[in-house]
Amino acid sequence: MKTQHYWAIVWMLLLSPFASIWAQQLTASEVKRMEQQAKQVTIIRDNWGIAHVYGKTDADAVFGMLYAQCEDDFKRVEMNYIDKLGRLAEIKGASVLYNDLETRLLIDAEEAKADYKKAAPWLKKLMNSYADAINYYLYKHPEVKPLLLTRFEPWFPLLWTDGSIGAISTADLSTGELKAFYSSNNDKVAYIERDVNVQTGSNGFAIAPSKSISGNALLYINPHTTFYFRPEIQISSQEGLNAYGAVTWGQFFIYQGFNENCGWMHTSSNVDVADMYAEKIVDQKGKLFYEYDGKLLPVKEKNIVIKYLDKGQMTSKTIKTYFTIHGPIMAKRDGKWISLKSKNRNMESLVQSWVRTKSKDFKDYQKAMDLKANTSNNTVYADNKGNIAYWHGNFIPMRDKSLNWAKVVDGTTSKTQWKGLHPVSETVHLYNPSNGWLQNCNSTPYSVAGNNSPKESNYLPYMAPDGENFRGVNAVRIFSQDKKYTLDNLIEDGYDTKLSAFEVLLPALIANFEKDAQAQEPKFKDLEAPIQVLKNWNYYSNVNSVATTLANEWAFKLNPILQKVYIDEGEKDQVENMTEFAKTAGIDDMLPQLREVVQELQTKFGKWEIPWGDINRFQRPSGDIDLTYDDNKESLAMGTASVLWGSLPAFKSSYQNNSKKRYGYNGNSFICAVEFGPKIKAKSLLAGGNSGDPNSKHFFDQAKMYQNAQFKDVLFYKEDVQKNAEKTYHPGE
Repeated sequence: MKTQHYWAIVWMLLLSPFASIWAQQLTASEVKRMEQQAKQVTIIRDNWGIAHVYGKTDADAVFGMLYAQCEDDFKRVEMNYIDKLGRLAEIKGASVLYNDLETRLLIDAEEAKADYKKAAPWLKKLMNSYADAINYYLYKHPEVKPLLLTRFEPWFPLLWTDGSIGAISTADLSTGELKAFYSSNNDKVAYIERDVNVQTGSNGFAIAPSKSISGNALLYINPHTTFYFRPEIQISSQEGLNAYGAVTWGQFFIYQGFNENCGWMHTSSNVDVADMYAEKIVDQKGKLFYEYDGKLLPVKEKNIVIKYLDKGQMTSKTIKTYFTIHGPIMAKRDGKWISLKSKNRNMESLVQSWVRTKSKDFKDYQKAMDLKANTSNNTVYADNKGNIAYWHGNFIPMRDKSLNWAKVVDGTTSKTQWKGLHPVSETVHLYNPSNGWLQNCNSTPYSVAGNNSPKESNYLPYMAPDGENFRGVNAVRIFSQDKKYTLDNLIEDGYDTKLSAFEVLLPALIANFEKDAQAQEPKFKDLEAPIQVLKNWNYYSNVNSVATTLANEWAFKLNPILQKVYIDEGEKDQVENMTEFAKTAGIDDMLPQLREVVQELQTKFGKWEIPWGDINRFQRPSGDIDLTYDDNKESLAMGTASVLWGSLPAFKSSYQNNSKKRYGYNGNSFICAVEFGPKIKAKSLLAGGNSGDPNSKHFFDQAKMYQNAQFKDVLFYKEDVQKNAEKTYHPGE
């Protein structure tokens, strides 16, 4: 959001009669407890502003971790929980009211509270420390004005348990359909309007000792998220905790990272974890029932009250919602109510997220996976014993294998109910392949190790509907080479910018141009020079490449089907769609789009020969969550491009607010390469910097390094941290 808009909201809330009291209302005993715990925690900030947290107990480490997060970017900590509480409309207004409704339907706060009460004592201690740390931070910093949450509760972590950017699974149901149903809007709504059809994704690579020069296993951690979505941190305790990596703002576990024994990288999974059911609804004298196994069962009704900001005043809307045995009613299709079965809030997932950070070896990590609680992630793994492993998903319901579970299924029969969860041994996985490497780029697991990959015929379709994409194609090409790895050349290959999709698309474009040129009156003779530039291109994206500009801008104007990467069972994947398009596309399917690109560049810049780095820029103009980009402000040229076309490093950019230049907002965020030898060696890089405060020297201190893919050494051992210490303190000091 714009800076002025952000502060306008703040002042509206301050002046509103509904405004909460900002100051932390803590009792004397609470303050005393927090102060005592703070004394057991030491935070050392290194010369990059990275927090290294040392606690006596795990709970102490969590306390220090959350306190440090709040220091770095409290607004992001708060916003993540405003979102997961379904309270965005209280600050953003009615436009997100149905987003809040969706969250309330799929993440039940009352169930989270109940789970907190019955949580194991060790887990409850961690959650208590989480809440105490944030509340203590607000107590010690009265100048910090929360938008909404003035007190954090220990059950909040149970709203959002796995750390994924795609933590809510809704099958193919959209917020638009939900709004149409519950607002009694009869307008026709598209069934699918999910942004997941356009991929950002993540990369995970594991290298076995046989492919490593040192004889140690290597892991490449490369999440693609919105920039500044996760900071970098280390947490240690005297209870066996010593983990380093990326943490999602407001959570208390290392989401993607490593300890002294092993490391884990999560990529977003397309495993089917949520299903749609067509319900047969019967109205009997104003009471609603649904048919199930020949019986009529009452539809559960629940009034959900959603507050929203309207012209500076807080108001509310009460929505009567409906539930069956499968879950909430989310839409109406073809005259039938559609319910959703999913598991978007799972205490076992929070347990799994924590215990894996303390894994001592492969068997230990397998025990964590056996909880079968992670609904949204694949896992790439490596350890100090030389093991590498891959798991495609983790939480996978057992279903009737004769049905296509990507489609709506019959809700009137128990035959379509889940039959428990698949054991991990039945899911798609691979341990220590003989080729010595593993890769996943949100692509099919059936190419995870090239020719040594799991065989699709051995698994049920809903376990891995993911198709191939051009990043996966690129990764297999790279790692199939006869080459051994170090940290540095793993990083180098992780930054391979070959846009392999254009190996398919450009020959078709050129063939169509030449066909047109042979016509009696060529329509596209004016494209001869741009075509020649594309002909001479090596398919690698870089800052000085005019061809990169032409190819990227052109590809985004082609058939949108080419951008679809996440697919359902039975659909063609991106590589298949693009190959088919290239074979069948005619002159009018390709050449007018290139002419449009050339004309647009000429209009904007006075010429079309524009190097990619001139328009593809990296800028962080403020600490706002929603940034407003400005052509007149300083920015950095970026040579990386969209992962859609095969680039391993991600830099998703677009034109913003009628800007002449493209600005990146999503892609490589936290990147880390780790070597698991007798001592950990690791290098990392953040998009911009670790702090969300524009006044901090660590707000944008890694920007030029990010521009040039120049990594810093990770300070994993305390003696190294102390040698490079910028500040040492206890929380509250």
